[in-house]
Formats: sequence, structure tokens, C-alpha cells
Amino acid sequence: MPPTEPPASLATAPEQAPAAAPAPSASAPEGTDQALASVDALRDTLDLRLPTELTVLGAEDTVPQLRPGDPAAGPLLDALAGWGPAETPAGPFQLVPVRLERDLALIAGWMNDPAVAAFWELAGPPGTTEAHLRNQLDGDGRSVPCLGVLAGVPMSYWEIYRADLDPLARYYPARPHDTGIHLLIGGVADRGRGLGTTLLRATADLVLDHRPQCGRVVAEPDLRNTPSIAAFLSAGFRFAAETDLPDKRAALMIRDRALRTVL
Repeated sequence: MPPTEPPASLATAPEQAPAAAPAPSASAPEGTDQALASVDALRDTLDLRLPTELTVLGAEDTVPQLRPGDPAAGPLLDALAGWGPAETPAGPFQLVPVRLERDLALIAGWMNDPAVAAFWELAGPPGTTEAHLRNQLDGDGRSVPCLGVLAGVPMSYWEIYRADLDPLARYYPARPHDTGIHLLIGGVADRGRGLGTTLLRATADLVLDHRPQCGRVVAEPDLRNTPSIAAFLSAGFRFAAETDLPDKRAALMIRDRALRTVL
């Protein structure tokens, strides 16, 4: 059972050094130095590279590209791939099912951040993360890995899963159609400013809006991870119990449909 943990930053590729501008000749006309400085500035601008986590997904990338039998389109999570975006105070937010060829490098980078690796334990070469993702992508749809895309920018990783069909159900009084959440937020700039709370509430609302038989959204962050627990509480989840899981002592967090408008 992967954890529900906060984020990590992704290292970006080094920028290429701009080519040196030619030195002015002794007979260069007045203003040449300023013109050459402008050329240098232009080269600097042209050589800028967006960090990987700031890559913007176009509309065609947020439309699911599914193969027959794709878990993201299956009935166990009510065709999650078609849920569409939710409006949040931070912008439109959408769960976009993972595509390995597009997303593996990004997610593997996040998993190698020490802050994330301490809880997810998926640090290492991309193949480590790939095996974790393939286990879900080749499954029956009870767990679907997704990018969290905020205003077109992939900035978090989510797993939406059937908690009642998961090994977690052995450790708490599960109810039919309980839906679980695992997450991490990828960028340092997205941490510590309440964004996790905003997106947790939006994601829980997406689950409750699109899964009419689901009465509860659940999560099991590591009990040591007090910032994560605080974010869940602020997002309308309640602390239900401490639970000993095989790989951690967890805080069982629950957001009840019946209390949705209260918490």
C-alpha cells in the first residue's frame, strides 16, 4: 500500500551555455557594445528550458488515449478517465491517467526526491517506478495512477483506488465502494501554501461526484507525516483511527459523503 505523502521537487536538465558574442573591433561604431549586449540577452532567452515539472499539457494530452480494456475506463472506478476537470481557487484541476511514454521520467524524478523516497520507497532507476506503475496499468482497474494537472501543468501524482478491494480493507472496517487516495506533490514551490488541502478537497469531490455508490473517501498517510495529516483535516477529512499496516503505522483519514457540506 503506497503512502499518501507530500511532495518532492524534480531536478531539471542543466541549461545550455549561450554562445559567446563576437568582441567588438577597435573601429566599431558607437552603440555597438549595447547592440552586442542585446544579442547576448536574446541568446540567453532562447537558451532557457522549462523545468520538466512546468511542462504544459495541451488539450490533446488531457483527453484520455485509452487502449481496449484500459483500467482507467473500467467500471471499478466508474470510468475515471472521463471525469474531467474540477474548478479550484488555484485553477482547473484534472486527474489525467498516466501514460508511461509521456510521464515516466517526470514521476521517477519525483520518486527520487529524498522527501518522497522516505515514504514511497521507490527511489532508484526509472525501471523501479515503471514496475510500480505497470502493476496498476496492467491490472483490473481497482487502482488507477494519474497525473494531477493544475491549469495545464502536471504537478502531482495520484493513485485513486478501491479501498474495499485493496489489502487495506483487512486493517479497517471497510464498506463497499470505499475509494482511497494516495498522492505526492512534485514541486517545492507547490508545498507549504495550502495547495495540498485545495487539491485533496477537489479530488475527494471528484470521487463523490462521479461515484454515486461511494459513501466515503479514505486515506492512510504515515502517522509521522503531520503536514499531510493536517492537509487532510483541512480538506474535510476526519481522523478515524491509528492503524498498523505492514509497512507503517498510519492515520486512517475519512471524508464522509454525509458530512460533505459540513466539514
